[in-house]
Amino acid sequence: MSTTEAPVFDADFVANLYSRYGEIRSNTPVQRMISPHGLKLWVITRYEDAKAALADPRLGKNFRRSGEVIRSQIGDDGTRRFNSAISEQMLNMDPPDHTRMRKLVVKAFTSRRIEALRPRVEEITAGLLGEMAGKAEVDLLDAFAFPLPIQVISELLGVEESRHDDFRRWTNTMLDASDNETLAKTNQAMTEYLFQLIATKREHPADDLLTALIEVSEDEDRLSEIELVSMVFLLLVAGHETTVNLIGNGVLALLRDREQWDALVADPSLVTGAVEEALRFDGPVIHGTFRHTREPVTFGGVEIPADEIVWVGLASANHDPEKFPEPERFDISRDARGHVAFGHGIHFCLGAQLARMEAQIALRQLAERFPGLRAAGELDDVEWRFSTLIHGLQRLPVRLA
Repeated sequence: MSTTEAPVFDADFVANLYSRYGEIRSNTPVQRMISPHGLKLWVITRYEDAKAALADPRLGKNFRRSGEVIRSQIGDDGTRRFNSAISEQMLNMDPPDHTRMRKLVVKAFTSRRIEALRPRVEEITAGLLGEMAGKAEVDLLDAFAFPLPIQVISELLGVEESRHDDFRRWTNTMLDASDNETLAKTNQAMTEYLFQLIATKREHPADDLLTALIEVSEDEDRLSEIELVSMVFLLLVAGHETTVNLIGNGVLALLRDREQWDALVADPSLVTGAVEEALRFDGPVIHGTFRHTREPVTFGGVEIPADEIVWVGLASANHDPEKFPEPERFDISRDARGHVAFGHGIHFCLGAQLARMEAQIALRQLAERFPGLRAAGELDDVEWRFSTLIHGLQRLPVRLA
């Protein structure tokens, strides 16, 4: 396959994600591609190039400029997928704006605050598994992988439990390949709720992360109202969607290789390696979010012109055999360090520590409570969500004994 051919990133591509990217990666480090909405872009497929691209300042993240590039190709309809109230967040910023905002957020979203959640994560996990006990079969996503991280991030931010299902519906719509009309309505509903939530926290401060974000300052600088809304949106979406699919994809990989599951059951200390290998083998994020070329750039000998949209193929990079020998083999004893599932450089995932902690606790307790866990259907027949960003299952039916 040459760079002159442009495959469409469609549902079939998602269903065969690693084999399709394997074919492309073996032929070219950079491939022209067409998004589900008709946008022509470039995807970087190999590990070394992907890692370099993630830290390359010539690839901009400013959402306004990305919107202009998209508009030049597919008109205003393409940029309707951007909503200013939730787009002005760190993933869509370049320095110095990114530097300023991340500095403020890090002062509130501290490692100490995250580590202090450990007992509560253990408690929530045990409670969910207790609710599953006695049932012959459950959908692991509905019963466990979704409610765990949404409850954790909601408690961390101070979101009421009655809105959990709303957030699942909203984020599924935003991250899947939804039509523009549905997306616009969802953006509006979530944005309105977040403004209301922030107003409530201003009036009634609490011991939670959102209150800390409202109050945090640096040299008399604070997050603006729009920045708060977009930051809470990012934390809610990234704080539960990635972990839902890290747990779901990780359990799927373990059940597909019974020896790996039995090894974890026999030795729970393997859970740290199991989570890192799950992140490498089938991580929850397919591509980095949109970048645009500020000037012509070259990766792997392929030049990408200026003013082009670029995807950094995280999933493809993590299956590059030059970095990870036998990448299609799932092995929880592998040294998977260096994977780019959480990105790299200044946009490295702020919630990586929390995601790792939740996934480690989830897999360890799941293996301890249900050592006989097995799939309730054919593991080769699983259905994947159609998203350009998130790689996750529609369902994961399991038998508990």
